[in-house]
Amino acid sequence: MRMATALSVVVLAAGGIGHAVVTGLDTGITRVDPFKDMKNRPQAGHGMNVLVVGTDGRDRITQEEKEKYRLGGAPCHCTDTVMLVHISEDRERASVVSLPRDSYAEMPEHVDVNSGRKHRSHPVKLNAAYAEGGPSLTVRTVESMTGVKIDHYVEVDFTSFMRTVDAVGGVQICTTRPLKDSYTGLDLAAGTHDLDGGAALQYVRSRHIDGAADIGRMQRQQRFLAALIDRATSGGVLLNPVRFRGMATAMLGSVRADEGFGTDQMLALAKAMRGFTPASSEFVSVPIGDMSFPVKGIGSTVKWDAAKAQKLFQALREDRPLSPQKPAAKSSAPRTVVVDVPPKTIRVQVHNGTRTDGLGRKVDDALRATGFDTTREPMTGAGQEHARTVVEYDPRWDRSAKSLAAALPGSELRAVAGRGGTLRVIVGGDYRGVTPVRAEEAPRGGPFEAVTGDQVVCP
Repeated sequence: MRMATALSVVVLAAGGIGHAVVTGLDTGITRVDPFKDMKNRPQAGHGMNVLVVGTDGRDRITQEEKEKYRLGGAPCHCTDTVMLVHISEDRERASVVSLPRDSYAEMPEHVDVNSGRKHRSHPVKLNAAYAEGGPSLTVRTVESMTGVKIDHYVEVDFTSFMRTVDAVGGVQICTTRPLKDSYTGLDLAAGTHDLDGGAALQYVRSRHIDGAADIGRMQRQQRFLAALIDRATSGGVLLNPVRFRGMATAMLGSVRADEGFGTDQMLALAKAMRGFTPASSEFVSVPIGDMSFPVKGIGSTVKWDAAKAQKLFQALREDRPLSPQKPAAKSSAPRTVVVDVPPKTIRVQVHNGTRTDGLGRKVDDALRATGFDTTREPMTGAGQEHARTVVEYDPRWDRSAKSLAAALPGSELRAVAGRGGTLRVIVGGDYRGVTPVRAEEAPRGGPFEAVTGDQVVCP
């Protein structure tokens, strides 16, 4: 009984200390009232909805950081990033919906915070809502567009972003191809990288890496968030009150949020997310109908697919998962390798280069199971027996060949001019099985083309 009593005291004391350590964190938050005088709001659904906006605020960035991370120039006082984050009612799932900043929006009637002039409803790009009416107009515009009632508002600037990443010890990002953007200074070679706050900011801001522009940037932002969740949940940050306070202090020192987002809410979320893994999060971009919708006086905007978007936001209101439900992964499952080219786009002809009957069929089935487009008609290799597995490819398909070779550890790459788009695998005596591979941009599934965090973090 004495032992049980002592244990109870320790547990209660630890809980009290934990609360004491984090109590008062909300005193560092700059408060805003985005819900003031709002009328005719959407009906509340299940779960909690947080509107997270990233602004280009850089007032607290040092001159050295501005030069190092290409943060010069005057801020536009607009939203670089807009995300609708839904925390399920059972606190076991986080759904993140990215809203393109250039989305076509109908601005509600409002008073311009800069000029004081009253404006009627008019078309704009979504990020202009913040410039004209601050947090309140941003919330009103998003609620009008989505039909989702916003429970909390959190605004993050460059400073809080960088400090948060540094507080958790950085994030790990993988890329199968070099990423370079002269505008932000991002310069990552292919491979795995541990990014500090400044480098992570370059990563999520870059939009001149390829032709994907803002859509590619949103996907990198989703990849980053999955990596941040991975680092926070695997590194014990949420289980350690002192570390949690350090991370929260770093983040909240330059965050603006509504009055209702305080210590109790943060503690509840931290407690609920202790069982979180990257697989507990899911990411989706709002369905797009027209990537270049012209609007007079505004220019090119991104117009949503109204029907698909409506179904997406209805799922949020009803607290339903956005991604296909997957069976629990077996702990003994082999490690997945990230490759540059999606396996489903790679056509493969298998040849059995050994005297082992049925090996060609076995390899064909294994490659097809990991996603490759095999012919399903394996052949018997001619000539002498091969000791080593060979991947023959046309030099024009060299990236596809490297992705295929990654699934066949130890195989030899052999360029054959004129071979065409079908790669040939000659199975050798060294064959020991197929390693699962997936493309860097994980396949998005379900009606909303969602991806879960475990699909985009480094394997």
